[in-house]
Amino acid sequence: MADKQLGVLIHGAGWVSTQHIQAFTQNPHTRIVAISSRKLESCRTRATEAGLADVACFDSYEKALTHEGVDIVSVCTPQHLHAENTIAAAEAGKHIVIEKPIANSVDEMRQMRAAVRAAGVHTIVSFVLRWNPLFQTVKAMVADDALGNVYYVETDYEHDIGSWWTGYDDARKKATGVSALLVGGCHAVDAARWFAGRGEFEAADVTEVFAYSGGWRKGADTEFDYLANQFKKTDKPLEYDGLEVCLLKFANGAIGKVSVNSDCVMPYTFPIEIFGDRGTIRDNRIWSHKFPGQTAWVELPTILPDSADVSHHPFQGEMDHFVDCVLANRESHCNLDDAIQTHEVVFAAQRCYETRAPVQLPLL
Repeated sequence: MADKQLGVLIHGAGWVSTQHIQAFTQNPHTRIVAISSRKLESCRTRATEAGLADVACFDSYEKALTHEGVDIVSVCTPQHLHAENTIAAAEAGKHIVIEKPIANSVDEMRQMRAAVRAAGVHTIVSFVLRWNPLFQTVKAMVADDALGNVYYVETDYEHDIGSWWTGYDDARKKATGVSALLVGGCHAVDAARWFAGRGEFEAADVTEVFAYSGGWRKGADTEFDYLANQFKKTDKPLEYDGLEVCLLKFANGAIGKVSVNSDCVMPYTFPIEIFGDRGTIRDNRIWSHKFPGQTAWVELPTILPDSADVSHHPFQGEMDHFVDCVLANRESHCNLDDAIQTHEVVFAAQRCYETRAPVQLPLL
């Protein structure tokens, strides 16, 4: 199967689809054969932008799934559609790239998992930061014992998500966005699991969650636009708290703290702290027993997770990895089963706000 060129259907023609299209176009083992969306014009725009001449465009996902030559479906639709889109792709026997968040409820995740397992297809979820150069270097150092036994991880998703984003109107609503931790903060949850895992391609399991929520933007008629560096009035307020802070217990004994802050008055940032019994990492700065006589932080000159622009995200690495998995008939470390564990933390936090007690995992 290594010589086979896989056909890709891009479903959804929004912002992130541009990067999926580019990544699959640049992989020698794949070609875009179809694009589907609610509007045919959006599909044609994406095809023209990418210089794709021989691509079928559909305003019906069902018809697109029957198009000849589709092996992989890339789900790039708004998050409240991810579950039904994934289930339909699995039932059609297609391998699936699923944008995060994967689902808006535990029950949706249960249905997705059942459909994927029944179909026997491969999946990957776009926790794309696992392919960020800093993440890759740090993860390799953790696996190489540069920090010794990791006992504490702290990751934060600090992003002033607002009306500047084309997907904001769906994301801000409780019914379609659910929570700040689900919309964007799940990246921080996944990062904490990733860095707490001891192996180079292992994410740690979370066994218990306790969370608080707060902030100032829920229901507010004012938002901060960090791109323009100004406050402005809005008639589309957040319908949930913009700040969430979670404490995590991992099965391997480590403890974590994760936060999402959509209320911050500042540009996007993604701070990382990892503490082990033989060293420490703070963003791209390292203090380790592997550097005898160290007198100052060792700084890694690498690409940081310091931009919210999708063009800055390493989708090429993610898609190349997934194509290799499909061709070799093996599972990704970032497949649906693994992503469910990340999302369970998000839904556990929602339960915690109701019960005011720690929530045990797994939920499924």
